[in-house]
Order: sequence, then structure tokens, then C-alpha cells
Amino acid sequence: MQVVLSGGGTAGHINPALALAETLQERGCTVYFAGTPHGLEATLVPQAGLSFTPFEASGFNRKQPLSLFKGIAKIERSTQRAKEWFKEIKPDVVVGFGGYVSIPVAHAAEKLGIPVVLHEQNSVMGMANKYLAKKAEAVCVTYACSAEVLGEEVAQRVKVTGNPVRKQILAATKTQGRELLGIPEDAFMLLVFGGSLGARQINHAVAAIKDDLLSIDNVQVVHITGPREYEATRELLALTEEEQQRWHVLDYQDRMGETLAAADAIIARAGATSLAEISARAIPALLLPFPAATADHQTTNARAYVEAGCAYMLPDAEAMTEEFRKLTLSLVTDEEVRTSMTEAARAQKTADAASVLADVVMEAASNR
Repeated sequence: MQVVLSGGGTAGHINPALALAETLQERGCTVYFAGTPHGLEATLVPQAGLSFTPFEASGFNRKQPLSLFKGIAKIERSTQRAKEWFKEIKPDVVVGFGGYVSIPVAHAAEKLGIPVVLHEQNSVMGMANKYLAKKAEAVCVTYACSAEVLGEEVAQRVKVTGNPVRKQILAATKTQGRELLGIPEDAFMLLVFGGSLGARQINHAVAAIKDDLLSIDNVQVVHITGPREYEATRELLALTEEEQQRWHVLDYQDRMGETLAAADAIIARAGATSLAEISARAIPALLLPFPAATADHQTTNARAYVEAGCAYMLPDAEAMTEEFRKLTLSLVTDEEVRTSMTEAARAQKTADAASVLADVVMEAASNR
């Protein structure tokens, strides 16, 4: 079976596509990837060993009408190129993960009678997926609420699959993670991170309760600040040599599988990929959604997860408050709270999402 995956712009679109690719390849499928020539996907996809074909695509600024015409022209040209490409590789199904590049790829598939499956990672459906959903064979979502904007006609083709997570995240062990980070096996490890670029508010909030955390016996903190915030956060923490044995400050971490496996609890944002990885590993968490995310989707992401009993949530604006301190200390010291969160997270079955999505994709291809 030949499968084309398409998406781009952010790691949130690309990582679940790569997770699906792993599962499809295990099932004997040949997988191709269509993305933009200069997006993150142009680096990450070839690194994953997948065939990558670039297509131009861009959005538009409503304040600049000319950008709309340029965007449409790019999509039309890329649609024609994708049609020619499809005639060569003869895909059985196309899977769109969001981003503008998925529009011409899906349009080309529609024109050639190739079924299209969409996957939405966030609780608020992105523009490309919302636009393409009317003609898609199936619309797969992480959160049922994201499909509410699609109407009754599309509702019957919506499937809740969860957000796929790459096998390297799932396969890592606690022992591997502790060895990588230099954390004793019997220590309690709190992991703090704010996405690939970091989160100043989280860094400041955690630094403010440094003494509270280090006053708890056997607690170790792994604090990933983000490259831009590393020096400022180190100055803010002002760790003594003794404290540095228990508070590990990193600017960036590219081995998140092992790092997550080592953690007993987490403080983080609520982006689609981060939340899926936390859920798949069933790690108790305190989530502080990034308030400037499009349509405040991180808050909606987190709310659905919290309502399922998997985590605490606090608005970003309340990070520097007593409530943040109270929730953090509860997460670290209350074993019953953590056990309850872990059980609730396992019930989400996020670790199975790639397999469930692969089932939908292969069924769509077989119905052609």
C-alpha cells in the first residue's frame, strides 16, 4: 500500500505524522511525505528516513489582499504538481495533518479519486483541516470537541483516535533516562519544560519556589529552560554548588524520550505534542497553557485532559501565585494524587493512537 502524508509549519503537525509513518511501515506500507521546502518538515522528515517531496504553500494576511491572490496561486500550482507526482507514485490514500501545504496535496488527491484522511492534533480545529473536512473520507481527531465546528454532515465521518506519539518516546525506560540525566534511581524527579523555545513564566514560577522543592528530601529537578531563557534562568535560580547536585538546568533537550521516561511528575505547557507525550507515558502533570496560542487552543487541550482526571491546570497569569506553589507541592508530595492521574492518563490510551489512526487510514484505502 502506498501512503502519502502531508503537513507542515510546526512540530505539532509533523511529529504525529512521523509516528503514523512508523506504524504504517511496520505494516508493510510505502510512505511518502509532502511538505513545504523550507519548513521544519524539510529537516525532520528526511532525518526520519522518509521520502520527502516539497510543495510551495502559504497563508494570507487579511490586511494585505495581495497576499490572498499569491497564496491561491501557489496552491493552484502545487495542486497541479501534486497531481503529476501522484500519477507517478500512485498512492492509495493521502493523510493530511494540517498546515497550508496539506491543501494542494489533498486537492490533488480529490481530483484523482484518491481518498483523503485528516488528522487534527488540537482541541481547536485548524483552518486547513476545517476547510478540507467536507470532502474527506475520514476526519480523525484527538479531542471530540474539535469536530463540533464541522456540522452534522461531517460528524458521521469523525473518529476519535488520539494524537500519535513516536516509538522513541514510548520505548525509552526509566533506567535509561536516569543514566542520561545523572539522576539516582530512587530519587523523585520533577521535570520542568515549556516547549522547544522554553517558557519564561514557567521558569520564573519554578525558580520562585526553589527553596520549597529542595526542602523535600530526595527531590531532584530537571529544568529545561529553552535556549533564550537559559542564562537568565540560571541567574534567577542562583544555585549553590550543593543545590546544583539536585537541580539540573538544561537549555535544550533533544532526547525527550529518555527524559520523559525518567520523570515522576511534570510541569509544562499544553501543546498538542507535549500533551500527547505526557499522556502516552501517563506522567502526572501540572499544565500551564500558553495563552497566546491560536484560539487559546492550549487551554482547551489542557481542559479536556484535566477533566479526565489526568493533570492539574493553572492559567499562565497565575503562575506566580500561591496556587502554583500549592499545586506543585501537591504533585510532588501526594502519592495518591499522582496515582490517580497516572491511572486516568492510561485510560486515554494515547500510546495506541498511531495504531488506531493507521487502522482508519488503511480502511480508507481499501474502500477506494
